[in-house]
Amino acid sequence: MKLSRAWMKISPDLLPFADAASETLPLGRMARLSLFQVSVGMVMVLLIGTLNRVMIVELGVPTWLVAVMVALPVVFAPFRALIGFRSDQYKSVLGWKRVPYIWFGSVWVFGGLAMMPFALIILSGDTFAPPIVGQVAAGLAFLIVGAGLHTVQTAGLALATDLSPVEQQPRVVAFLSVALLLGMLFSALIFGALLADFSQLRLIQVIQGAAVVSIVLTLVAVWKQEVRNPVATAPDRARPAFQDAWDSLRRSDQWVRRLTAVGIGSVAFSMQDVLLEPYGGQILGLSVSQTTLLTAGFAAGGIAGFVRAAKRISAGGDAHRVAAMGALIGAAAFAGVIAAAPAGSGLLFAVGAACIGYGGGLFLHATLTACMRAAPPAQIGLALGTWGAVQATCAGGAIAIGGVLRDTVSGLALRGSLGEALATPVTGYVLVYLIEIVLLFATMAAIGPLVRPVGTSLHPDPLQQNHVRIGLAGPREAS
Repeated sequence: MKLSRAWMKISPDLLPFADAASETLPLGRMARLSLFQVSVGMVMVLLIGTLNRVMIVELGVPTWLVAVMVALPVVFAPFRALIGFRSDQYKSVLGWKRVPYIWFGSVWVFGGLAMMPFALIILSGDTFAPPIVGQVAAGLAFLIVGAGLHTVQTAGLALATDLSPVEQQPRVVAFLSVALLLGMLFSALIFGALLADFSQLRLIQVIQGAAVVSIVLTLVAVWKQEVRNPVATAPDRARPAFQDAWDSLRRSDQWVRRLTAVGIGSVAFSMQDVLLEPYGGQILGLSVSQTTLLTAGFAAGGIAGFVRAAKRISAGGDAHRVAAMGALIGAAAFAGVIAAAPAGSGLLFAVGAACIGYGGGLFLHATLTACMRAAPPAQIGLALGTWGAVQATCAGGAIAIGGVLRDTVSGLALRGSLGEALATPVTGYVLVYLIEIVLLFATMAAIGPLVRPVGTSLHPDPLQQNHVRIGLAGPREAS
């Protein structure tokens, strides 16, 4: 609490999201609530960053299999819209709408991480069990963790908007998104330090510690945050139909094009998620600690992009134009990552990874804001849930596709099927990065018709002028 009060004394000009605080959700309480996002970011780094590199490089698991495992949480991603909608309409005699979803989601995360070390032991071949047992066990652990992450994040963001005034909700969502990236940044630094002297036993200890820290952070985040309201969750209260609400949203305001751009851009930014660290280790010879730190640079770039997008859009900039700029920066960053291999430059690789994060931050914040503005007033929660479902589903599928492509193409290249000039391990990586560049230009083409002409502005401060249309959980019920 002392730290929160110290931050509040700093000028708002130096704190981009200080204006997100309000009387009902002061900065200290909002900072505590954001711990659920820190927990989610920590687990994401563990799954996408540390574990995928260890399984590929240290345990020798095929890249395509690791990519499929990391992408398994995408199976649950399409249900994010339904989770947000159902938490709005939850029936409970206890009077809580969001806390039950957050709590059970955190338990799933804990359970998946708890079984992960044993699955990795079997997967490593140190037992007499057949390989398929380890593969199934590891895949099940990834799936359980992913289901928990989607549930915690969706219900947690909805709770945050319930606690904040309507006009402050966009800034609260932005604050929590930055908390997610900060969680990724500091977790990557900590994991990198802990795994500097790598061993399988140390990896198991890190995973088990992360499981405990995750559930503790989530418990602290939601403790006494949601006010009980038995009237709002009464079992006999009328509930709208999900399908009717979805059909109405789908037919409004170019949602097909908007979601198409979100999907293509998410694929373009995500195909490399399980490839950057192995690329650094296999092609550039970086250590486990060094490649884990790349995730920190990626997260730092994402934070910078998120802050920049928030400032630009709040000043009246077009959200679609900001999203297109993020795609353009991402394309240039992937070109830099490709150039790092022939140059043998770890520095160029690190800068490229950070710029990918920056472009992705611009793109995600801008498309999220665009969906918030385009949604009908009574369907904000469903709209943001749909954005999350499309983004997560496309990102997860892209992770699997990227791994399969890399393994297939590299295998052909090393066998000489693609010619002597391409008979190197880097070939598969480069093809994936080139595809991502093409998809980013396709994203800009999809966004183009949605961009406002230069010189036009809807409002001097679009976020505040549209405050009645902005939210996460839809119309707030009387407490």
